[in-house]
Order: sequence, then structure tokens, then C-alpha cells
Amino acid sequence: MIETIDEVERTEMQNMRELPETINALEHLSWNYWWSWAADGAAVFRDLDPGLWETCEHNPRRLLLEVEDFRLIRMATDPVYIERVERLAKSFDDYMNPASRTWAAESAKEITTANPVAYFCAEFGIHQSLPLYSGGLGMLAGDHLKSASDLGLPLVGVGLIYNHGYFRQRLRRDGWQEESYQQINPRELPIRPVPIRSVHQPGEDGHQQTAQLRVELTVRGRRVSAQVWRVEVGRVPLYLLDTNVPENHPVDRMITGHLYGGDRETRCVQEMVLGIGGVRLLHQLGIEPHVFHLNEGHSAFLTLELARTQTVAGVPFSAAAQALRERCVFTTHTPVSAGHDEFETPLVEMCFGEDYWQQLGLERDGFLDLGRVVAGNDEELFGLTPLALKMCRSTNGVSRIHGEVSRVLWTKMYPGKTVKEVPITHVTNGVHAPTWVAPLLRAIYEKYVGEDWTEVLHQPKKWAEGINAIPDAELWRARRLLKARLIAFLRHRLYHTRLQHGESVEYAVAARSMFDPEALTIGFARRVAAYKRWSLILTDPIRLLRLIENDARPVQFVFAGKAHPHDQGAKLILQHLAQWKLDPQVMKRAVFLQDYDQEIARQLVQSVDVWLNMPRRPLEASGTSGEKVAMNAGLNLSVLDGWWPEGYDGTNGWAIGPERHEGETHEEDALDAESFYRVLETEVVPTYYDHDEGDAVPHRWVAMMKRAIITLAPAFNSDRMVQEYAKKIYLGE
Repeated sequence: MIETIDEVERTEMQNMRELPETINALEHLSWNYWWSWAADGAAVFRDLDPGLWETCEHNPRRLLLEVEDFRLIRMATDPVYIERVERLAKSFDDYMNPASRTWAAESAKEITTANPVAYFCAEFGIHQSLPLYSGGLGMLAGDHLKSASDLGLPLVGVGLIYNHGYFRQRLRRDGWQEESYQQINPRELPIRPVPIRSVHQPGEDGHQQTAQLRVELTVRGRRVSAQVWRVEVGRVPLYLLDTNVPENHPVDRMITGHLYGGDRETRCVQEMVLGIGGVRLLHQLGIEPHVFHLNEGHSAFLTLELARTQTVAGVPFSAAAQALRERCVFTTHTPVSAGHDEFETPLVEMCFGEDYWQQLGLERDGFLDLGRVVAGNDEELFGLTPLALKMCRSTNGVSRIHGEVSRVLWTKMYPGKTVKEVPITHVTNGVHAPTWVAPLLRAIYEKYVGEDWTEVLHQPKKWAEGINAIPDAELWRARRLLKARLIAFLRHRLYHTRLQHGESVEYAVAARSMFDPEALTIGFARRVAAYKRWSLILTDPIRLLRLIENDARPVQFVFAGKAHPHDQGAKLILQHLAQWKLDPQVMKRAVFLQDYDQEIARQLVQSVDVWLNMPRRPLEASGTSGEKVAMNAGLNLSVLDGWWPEGYDGTNGWAIGPERHEGETHEEDALDAESFYRVLETEVVPTYYDHDEGDAVPHRWVAMMKRAIITLAPAFNSDRMVQEYAKKIYLGE
């Protein structure tokens, strides 16, 4: 059974309604995620029906389908709302105008719409309504696409759609994490099927129907078909492969079932669909990329498929590999060997089959050696990172330190070279300012920096002048309002979560009085893993309790994060924290927000006073959450790892421990824990509560806020990152 576009369109028509003419531009706007980072974009949809907006998880397609007629027509007759919709629609049309002047049109002319960048990644964090992400890698990929769009850099994204997404998190009463998965219906998302315009077949009513594009490959000895969806991310198209089609074997329909779910076999075949299927997709679309960007090793199999297209035409593999190497670049995000995907030989043989390496003109051992550090070592697993390193002309880490660590980690791949000579460079990650800066601060930036503040962001001197012009009282007032919003958000969320979990009414109601809007609020949210050192916070619970219980200068904590379903150690760490926060002395000053997602992340990075980060050096490849906090005038309290050593200057935040540490792990943990408590007690807390009598503004703190915005926002935004990729990596300047 091959689904046709006409069938899809009939389904869409059932899921559409005719909007009143005054606001019918919402229909067009809802199909492109540009609205999610445009000024007033999210608010325009939200204000159509705020309650429904929350229920449908900020999905504009569902909102337009489900909003009540009375609410719809009432907004359609509101002149203020009509004007907002018209203004948003005009901004979108101006943005999408092909004649618009962009950075790439002037500075990256060699990359064209005919020969764009092909950006492959296993996850994309575009928006919470499109659940194709688990954490930092996906957020980074989403921001990369958005900045490419803003800069006018021709780029197409290639990924997978996961029919059950990433897991939803729930903590039991004893603090143990439980996972559940939801069924995702692509028909309810702002995505569309890709047609084969040249293929038509007669329908039941005699009309010609257009078939939906399919990509085929052989996996585990079976022919697997993947349908294709397209997501509009501003000017950038994102193509998603989906094996959940009727003609596939039931097992193969689940290849794209869960993000990072299943066993090693599932991971291997997912990565075959991403890499091999992605190359075949671009070929069918007639897209000839200027460069293929492998964002992490998950897509490394694409290099084999690029070689195969040449070897089946008679080109020797060595020549094919040399040619494709000039067109492929690789970004590694993992600073430890255990974090790189590796597969046992029998599994690789079973998934690919000997026919594939024969098409490459290789023997079995020659094929397997492509994924080995040491050729001929039968004890070695097939690794995607060694494959990518061999088949790409450029490799980079995602921070200066990560580049150094990666050179040490992979020196063995380059016999005869010293560590410094290993050809791995770095491009430090950045974040997309329009996505992550709170609307309230965005308005202040527009007022004092200019309407073009996102462009001025790249002019450090002018940016600094604008930020310094903001009155301390005005900036502090905005921050207090954002924190009040965060506290209202967590009170609301905790109240309903407790009721849903069957807790007592008294316990649920208690959530409505949690936290003090005036207290120093520290955020700690990230993936729960041993190297993130969640437990370091609780090293000295008595000392921590003194900080929390101090009536004159209280400190409160907001935690959020997920442990991988198979990581039992991480679940124990999370359980320990969850049980600690239930202590009656702690309960009003510490909270864990369950089911960490993009919306919770946005609430936290826009609102907390301090962002805490305590990874074990040098295992934080980059980290981007702290960069988002800095753009929102928050301050970082972090171990000097990842991006922070490049940003910290002693005046724009605080450092935990030294940049380098020599010694045993337990010694490092003890020293860093002591440093954390000391800096918090003697520097962070006193600075926050330091203000003159009769003056509610802590001017020393506000000065640090401004310093963080001035020094960090220009350096750690994704526009700078994508510009650096374009010049340094894609064009090799």
C-alpha cells in the first residue's frame, strides 16, 4: 500500500477549518516554525485561546483545529488582535522574500540553493510541539537550522521522525523515575508529506493521485521503505524519514519508533536509515549538496552510501572515498570513548549483508576496517566515529577544551602525529538568541540597543553601549518579573502534578505557596548522568540547609532532568535528590520539575538568578544552557569546563574550582564541592543581597548581569557559530 498525497490532503482537510478572513493568515503562519522565534509569534497563537494553547502543547495546528467557534470569531473581530496578525504575517513575508539581503548572500556565495549544506543529525530540537529531541545535541541542531535561516545560508536538514518520540518522565513517590511513551500523529503536527510530483496513479474516483515520496534500502536482509516528511524552519527545510508505513515488516515499522530507545540493533538500523536513506532522499529530491555535515557520528553511514554511488559505476573504492572525503565534515560532541556508537561485528554483518560491501568493491575485512582504529583487529568493535574521522576532510569539537580532549582521544587514529598535529579543530557552540531571550528582555534590547538588536549583537562595541544604557532599576525590575513568572509556573505545574499523582489535597495546595519571589533562585537542569555530578550539591546537606533556611538571605533551588531509561546509576542519583527535597525543612526551597522539555528549559533559563553546572572535567563537551541564561541576564556558577573557560573573565559570573585538576576523582569531587559551598556563601549570596537601605536594586549584582550580557551574548550565539562553520568548516577559509 502506497499512501498518496491526495489521501494525505483529504486527511488534512478533515483536520482544517476555514478561518475568518481577518485572521486567516494564521493558517499559513502555522506551517512554518518561524513563528516560534519571531517577535510576538508565539503570543499571537497563545492569545487565541491561552488555556487550549497549554493543552495542545503549543502546537498551532491543533490550536486552530480545536479552538471554539465563539473564541475564534471574537478574536477575529478584535481590531487590536487583527492588527497583530497582519503585522506578524507581513514580517513573515518580508523574512521569506527571496530578494531579502542576508549575510550568506554576501559572505558565503559559494553555498547556493542548488548546492546547499546537507545537515544530518539524529535529533532536532526545533520546538516542544515537535518531539524529536532528547537534550543538548537536539537543541544545538535546532538552533543551527534557525541561525542558518536567519543568515540566509542555504541548508537542508535531514533526520528521522520518531513515532513515539523521547520518553515522558514521572517520579514515583519514592523518587524512582518511570518512563512512558506517547503516540505521535504526524497529521497533527506542522509538517507535510513530500510528494513524487512525477508519479501519478488513478484513484477510486478516477482522478489522478500524486504518490508520497518513498526512500528504500535493504536492512537486515529485508527491503525497507521510508516515507518522507518536510518541516519548514524559516527558510530551511528539514526532511524526516519515517519507516512506519504499511508495506514494511512490523519490526521495520518500529525502526523510527523511539528516539534512543531499543537495543544496539535498533540503534544500528536507525543510523542506517538516517545515513543511507538520507543520501538516497537527497538524490531523489535532486539536491546535490556543497557539503555534507555529520552532526555527531549517528549519520556516519552516509559516507558509505556516497562511496557506493560511485563504486557501482565502476570507480575504485579508494578513489570514491577520496572524492567524497572532500565533501564531508564531521562534528563530534562526545569527549569520552564510551559515548561513541560502536557495534559488534556480527550485528554489522547482519544489518548490512555482504551485498552492500560487495557493491563498495570491498571484502568483508576491508569493510569492517573502515570502523576500526586498528585495521585487522578482530577484537575491535565497528565504531561510527572512526568511520567519520576516516571519511571526512574536517573534524571539529564543540569548544576549545573539547577540541583538545578529542585530539588526545583520537591520536591513535593518526600514527606518527603528535597530539597537537591531530587534525581536529573546534567551533564552540552557541544558542539562538531570538528563540531563547525572554520577550520582556527582548523589548528592553529593542528599546536600548535597537530594533535590529540581533544584528547589533555581532558588533560588540555597539552592543555594549546599548546594554550599558539600560537603567539598573529597569533591568532589575524585568528580572524580578521573570522570576515571579517562573515561580507562578512551577506552583501551577506542581499543584496539578500532585493532583494527577493522587496526592492529598493538602499536599497539592501546599505547592501554591512554595518559593519566595525575592529569594536568590538557582537553577540546575540537565541530563542526569554520573559525570554531571548531581550528587555534589548534597555533599554537605547541613551546610546546604543553612543556606536554604536563612530567613534574611534565603537560597532556593529548581532542579529538572531525565536519566536515560537504561542508566540505573543515574536513576539512583535522581532518586537521592528527589528524596532529599521531600525533607520538610527543604520542601519550600527546593523543587524538581518532572518531564524536562524545551518549555521547562525556556522558563528556567529566562528566569533563574544563577545557573549551576558542576560536570567532572573535561567531560562537558560544551554545554549551552548557561549561554541561554547569560542572554537573559542570569549569571553562571560553573566548573571551568565546556564553553565556560572561554567566557568567564572573573566579572561576569563565578567559577567552581580550578580549570585543570590533577589527582584522584574523589579528591576532585571533594575540592569542587568545597569550592561550590564557599563561592556560594562568600560571593554569590552576599552580592545578590547587597543593596543600600531604601534602594531595592542590588547594583553590584546588576553590574555583573550587564557584564554577562555584554561579554557572553556576542560570543556564544548560534549566528556566530554558523558563520564560523560556513567560513572555517564548509568553505575551509
